[in-house]
Amino acid sequence: MWEHADVIEVRDPTDARVDDFRALTTADRRPDRPGGRGLVIAEGVIVVRRLLTSRFPLRAVLGVRRRLDDLADDLAGVDAPVYATSAEVMAEVVGFHLNRGVLAVADRPGPLSVDDVVGPARRLAVLEGVGDHENLGALFRNAAALGVDGVLLGTGCSDPLYRRSVRVSMGHVLGIPFATLQPWPDGLKLLRDRGFRVLAMTPSAQRSLTPDLGGDRVAVLLGSEGPGLTGEAVAAADVAVRIPMAGGVDSLNVATAGAVAFYALGEYGR
Repeated sequence: MWEHADVIEVRDPTDARVDDFRALTTADRRPDRPGGRGLVIAEGVIVVRRLLTSRFPLRAVLGVRRRLDDLADDLAGVDAPVYATSAEVMAEVVGFHLNRGVLAVADRPGPLSVDDVVGPARRLAVLEGVGDHENLGALFRNAAALGVDGVLLGTGCSDPLYRRSVRVSMGHVLGIPFATLQPWPDGLKLLRDRGFRVLAMTPSAQRSLTPDLGGDRVAVLLGSEGPGLTGEAVAAADVAVRIPMAGGVDSLNVATAGAVAFYALGEYGR
């Protein structure tokens, strides 16, 4: 059994020391929303492990002993409180039963600039109107898996640091740099000025997605889950492309479409 000298046992669900983890279904919001504290919340061993190695300043860890044991090596040098509790107490604190058995919370550092994201990148995902937290998290996971260097968020996107987005991304939102691109969609000109070819993914395009469209620097522009990209965004891109599909199917889920494009245009699709 792993022992950590600084592990703090929590037996009372009203213990104020675990308030950062309390009522997550209402507290998982931006600081300017009712009940929101703006904390970054990681669930499960894999996601907590990624948080511990990220740029996000750790505040605390809460878990059942078995999951803390799984994280023993990762927690060895942690300079933040580590709380051990039972599954029953944890459920009362967070407001629901947590199958994954461990949580970590962190502060949000200052946002990255567009230059921070674009400067070293060769492959970018650029999103417009992706408001579903799970789709956004899946996009980040796909981007991490398929060699995308950063994500730029246009108008109408949800917060990548919402708990559900962090969870669905398997913590990759904590490692892939992202920034908000403004003004929208005129900010796409900045990418072209930096040598990026901007490809707008839309089922209405005449041209099919092919690996030769990539080039040295490419940005894949993806739109909302319902109407897709706006006409203004498509017009601001270099070329509109579609994914060829069987008859009777009009489109793919945005995260799936992103994965296909990232693969086709990256090193794995060559």
